[in-house]
Amino acid sequence: MIPIRIHRAGWPFIAAFAIVCVALWLLADWAGALALVATAWCAWFFRDPVRTVPQRPGLILSPADGKVSMITLAAPPPELAMGSAPMLRISIFLDIFNVHINRMPADARVLAAAYHPGKFLNAALDKASDLNERMAIRLALAGGRELVVVQIAGLIARRIIAEVREGQEFRAGERFGLIRFGSRVDLYLPPDIAPLVAVGQTAVGGETILADLDSHEPARAGRPI
Repeated sequence: MIPIRIHRAGWPFIAAFAIVCVALWLLADWAGALALVATAWCAWFFRDPVRTVPQRPGLILSPADGKVSMITLAAPPPELAMGSAPMLRISIFLDIFNVHINRMPADARVLAAAYHPGKFLNAALDKASDLNERMAIRLALAGGRELVVVQIAGLIARRIIAEVREGQEFRAGERFGLIRFGSRVDLYLPPDIAPLVAVGQTAVGGETILADLDSHEPARAGRPI
């Protein structure tokens, strides 16, 4: 059996939950049992599973686990100074049960990373892209194309962790950050690229292919069954 890997950012929270659990158990067994469940959930929230990353030039992978909540055309965050021309934006909403580790969508070099303070609206709302606290990362791919990944805080999320710096090189699927405790990640692609996922589809960070820069396949539609 493979043990659960925990992201290092989670250990202080797990320790705090465990201390409260012991204290409550000394007061009442039922309170301790509830706290034990909460401690187990905290450890589960910060899990960092191994992923099998598809390998082929042109593939764009999901930067996060969660549900594809929106696919639309939108201008990239202004703090990245990329202009107002619309790009294809794929939004992935993460609930409190999803893995919250964020991964690079492709082999890329960081051109810029900009933090923008903001509100903590429900991350499922379209306006959260503009109004919520966020970390925007501009990426350069081989061949000159650019992508943008944006970590967006949510109603409960109050902390964005982005371990990136300008000029840093990443491999597709490599971990680069974390958001806690419920949030959204937006991926901006060139507007001529067709998405290979549909709204409502569940994406797996580092594994699900969101787009193929070298494919001329039309956009996919989805329907619930």
